[in-house]
Amino acid sequence: MTSGCSWHPARSAIRQMISSARQNSASWKRWAGMDDLPIADNVFLRVFFGVAGALLIYAVFAIAIFHFLNTTRYSDYREQRVTPLITWLAEDIRPRLDLLSAITGSSEIYALRELHELPLTGIQRERLLAGQSVVVPYHGGTQAFGMLATGEVLSILFSDLELETALWSSRLVSILSRQSDEALQTATVKSLARRLNLPLVLQPLDNMALWQLSLRQRFAQEGWTVFPINAQPDAGVEQRALAVALDDRQFLQLSPLPRFRVWAWPVLGTLVALALVCVGVTLHLLLQQIEGRLRKIETAANRISRGDMDARVVDQHVDAVGRLGSVFNSMADHIQRLVDVQREMIHAVSHELRTPVARIRFGIQMIEDFVDDKVVTKQLKGIDSDIQELNELIDEILTYARLEQGGPILDFQTTNVKDIVQQIVSEQTRIHQRIAIQANIQVADPRSVVSEVEPRYIHRSMQNLVGNAARYAKSQVQINASFGDETIRIDVEDDGPGVPEEDWERIFTPFARLDDSRTRSSGGYGLGLSIVRRILYWHGGQAFVGRSALGGAKFSLVWPRKQLSS
Repeated sequence: MTSGCSWHPARSAIRQMISSARQNSASWKRWAGMDDLPIADNVFLRVFFGVAGALLIYAVFAIAIFHFLNTTRYSDYREQRVTPLITWLAEDIRPRLDLLSAITGSSEIYALRELHELPLTGIQRERLLAGQSVVVPYHGGTQAFGMLATGEVLSILFSDLELETALWSSRLVSILSRQSDEALQTATVKSLARRLNLPLVLQPLDNMALWQLSLRQRFAQEGWTVFPINAQPDAGVEQRALAVALDDRQFLQLSPLPRFRVWAWPVLGTLVALALVCVGVTLHLLLQQIEGRLRKIETAANRISRGDMDARVVDQHVDAVGRLGSVFNSMADHIQRLVDVQREMIHAVSHELRTPVARIRFGIQMIEDFVDDKVVTKQLKGIDSDIQELNELIDEILTYARLEQGGPILDFQTTNVKDIVQQIVSEQTRIHQRIAIQANIQVADPRSVVSEVEPRYIHRSMQNLVGNAARYAKSQVQINASFGDETIRIDVEDDGPGVPEEDWERIFTPFARLDDSRTRSSGGYGLGLSIVRRILYWHGGQAFVGRSALGGAKFSLVWPRKQLSS
């Protein structure tokens, strides 16, 4: 008996959870697509727009950070370019300034001034006093300052700082190396290039044959030129080199010509790191709430596992986590109901078995005490009837147990429901010949009588209702079948005593019997209507009771023509 019922609340609850989503079409649509959910109730959209908004805000800050970093970097870069030249000039200021004048052709580009005369900020003055170079914009160009040992400040004007620092320094190297012995010329070039922080190399004049004619002419006229090297057309970048005349055999080449790089790896690394931090913080804030809600579900599950069947999840959202909490609550309700039903069925089954078992025991004792064949035959027939009653009770209990604990494996088939109604009318008319059983079938479209059902179970549910109605009816039972576009409805009415309104719900509970004329004397075990309701539940429908116009009870079955699983 126990193995036949096979109570397993957890497995039943999972099946109940799945069928609950199937039963409600609107909920199932949201479960499957979530297209009609607002952003606040859609986890993906909430995270997506949260991250997108954070990245948008970060982009604004990134532009400001990028500008700040590159402003600072460019200032440092210009100071690095000019510092070696100013340092070298400061070692022997007068003659070397004269040499610079000879190279540039002007003595107005530089000046020696007092510190207090300069239009500098306090920080810039402190940097000069610390021996650092200071570069500031000046009338479309650049003005560089360097502190001398005499306390004066050397000021130099540049129209193109990058090119002019490289050109002037290279020409200084060229002049000073020509003044040295020919044997020491290469060493002098290397020494001065190192002092002035210039990547200079000596190149033979023959290499100029590869240059364009205009570049060679400029080199011949001015003693220097800038020419392209290692062109990278695909990247849109062209590196340049500076050529400065040295003697009749070779020239100095500064390659590549220094250039400030806006997109340097430190800048990119900083921006990427900040972006990752921004996204990480945003995801943490967005997912922290979801994690907290999931933790509530975990807590409720742990409480149920410890036997607290009243544990539930409180979550008013309708997003994925909220629906999970709602389904979890439905599962918990079903588990709790299964436990209660199991307790009630154990009590009811023991009560129902007691009577036939007692009659069987009494019959066996009678057979032992009497030798009269008629008495023995009568008792044997009684025992056989009691055994049949036990078999029917066990069959009812097993059927209800299968339907209650997760449902049987239903084989939905496209079936003509009208034929099932007519078959039941024919069967019940033969059994209850004193009762007029009639069917009123309303069909708007012949195709609407077809529905996706499990024929055996739908037949049993109608058979239970019509059989009950025939047992309690005075003279007639009316079956009304309505076939709509979306649903099918079957109403079974009788002219019997009816069901009190306060018992309309209780009558569907297992082993329920009313105290009026619908008593045990009319047969049954109180499981028929419970089985009917569970069959309709697994068909996505409902079973309920009301008053009939005939004066008795009106039992109704409503289910969708097509199953969602199809």
